Amino acid sequence: MADVTRRLFLRHLRGTPTNWVRLHVAGRVRREGTGQSFWYRPLTAVLSEVPVDDRELPLLFHARTGDFADITVQATVTYRVADPALAAARLDFSVDPRTGRARSRPLDQVATLLAELAQQPALDLLARVPLAEALTTVAPVREAVSAALGTEPRLADIGVAVVSARVVAVRPEPELERALQTPTREAVQVQADRATYARRAQAVE
Repeated sequence: MADVTRRLFLRHLRGTPTNWVRLHVAGRVRREGTGQSFWYRPLTAVLSEVPVDDRELPLLFHARTGDFADITVQATVTYRVADPALAAARLDFSVDPRTGRARSRPLDQVATLLAELAQQPALDLLARVPLAEALTTVAPVREAVSAALGTEPRLADIGVAVVSARVVAVRPEPELERALQTPTREAVQVQADRATYARRAQAVE
């Protein structure tokens, strides 16, 4: 939100280093850039404010493996608005010239687009492998998501660049996860029992 103060019939906007601001008056660009500070008339001014700092978008979505097991993918996409002038022309980043409040939520549109674009390559990859392999394919899923987002023309069209994509975890459903952990727990218990019996046998001897 822009810092707007009032002085009689004028308004003063004070920007920040991470917000790009554009001022239109009578259809012409009078000011634009980051760290802007200027006076303007609210009746004739049209303001746009675009955040250009890095943004973290957490993702959590469900997928299905090649053997029809349901799994959950947890990922994080870091993005930023690389071309704020283009973004302001394609999305509604306008702010109220009287109060400085945003009139819409364009970053929600960006987040929705990123979520859809990130899910598709992950779903395609996981649908071709069995569950056992899917649980160990964190790196391939990350590479697939990064490659898809890095070459997506729709993101370039709105001036958005993806900084990084990380896949935190690929997990099965809780019941299935417990079932998969059972053989490991039993094997550990068997080894523990053998060690106990060996110690007892040595004590008897």
